[in-house]
Amino acid sequence: MPPKVVRRTLDLAGIQVPLIEITGSADGPQLTVLAGVHGCEYASIAGVRSWARALESRELQGRVRAVPVLNMSAFRARTPFVVPEDGKNLNRCFPGHPSGTLAERLAHAAFTQLIAGADAVVDVHAGDMVEALEPFTLYEAGPAEDRALALATAYGLGYVLRQEPGPGRAVSGTTSAAAAQIGVPAITAEAGGCGLVEQAAVDLHVRGLDQVLAELGMAGRPASAEDGAGRDQAAPDLLGRFLWLRCADEGWWEPAVKVGDNQRAGRRGAAVHDQLAGGRGGRPAARTWRQVAPPGPAMSRKRCWRAVNGARPRGTRSPAGERRRPPLGQ
Repeated sequence: MPPKVVRRTLDLAGIQVPLIEITGSADGPQLTVLAGVHGCEYASIAGVRSWARALESRELQGRVRAVPVLNMSAFRARTPFVVPEDGKNLNRCFPGHPSGTLAERLAHAAFTQLIAGADAVVDVHAGDMVEALEPFTLYEAGPAEDRALALATAYGLGYVLRQEPGPGRAVSGTTSAAAAQIGVPAITAEAGGCGLVEQAAVDLHVRGLDQVLAELGMAGRPASAEDGAGRDQAAPDLLGRFLWLRCADEGWWEPAVKVGDNQRAGRRGAAVHDQLAGGRGGRPAARTWRQVAPPGPAMSRKRCWRAVNGARPRGTRSPAGERRRPPLGQ
């Protein structure tokens, strides 16, 4: 029997946010799926929209609550990274505050109404307007981390990153971190970027969400996934540290590496030049498409990772000799 589908808006901090509620014919877990926490991450928004439409005709156990765009003001204003009304990154504000700025109130409302009480949470992202990235899934250390790791692995992206609390933590105040604090297994999945809707990235999100449903026992995998790459995907590389390199000086950013390159110690990853076209020495970094390098904030919002537990660089061979799955687009 097809599930019951309700499309409506949800009032979160005075903002009308689109919500798709899909309730199966049998009892089961409640899954919350968020997208558009950053309003210009279009591949993730497109992925959730496409996935929710397809789910309407499938057998489902339990309930899905899907929000295609959470940060509606950023979406309307085409503003990357932040809530335009207060300039704050919504995904650094969770679990939020009921009497804070708009980003803090929106985070609090989303946390209390969508994250708390869920059996699992998937926050679907892409690189923002000026970000190119390697697809990965992030989960948080904590009481629900074993279940979160299972969801992250099921999503099927090439890297799975575990983040621990503490002074070395690269990012905090995220949806998945707030969920982990209350014992809800949650993941952040990233694929796509640069303000583009590329079908390959959209498909990664659709397939990943389908596999999360299967992992939770809410639905079987659709026939297309059974016959395609989702069945035989390689195990992900497990990573244990999330590094954001920071730029000491502003200027013109010129990357020396591409998305998917392995960055070795001693190899220049980029250079920052002054605005008069003069040179300035670079420092090891990695992949980005953003040319503006402001002082202080993370260098071009680039994500860098350190492998742990014997994980191998992408594209290398395992001891058994099999080829690791190449990065997206290569």
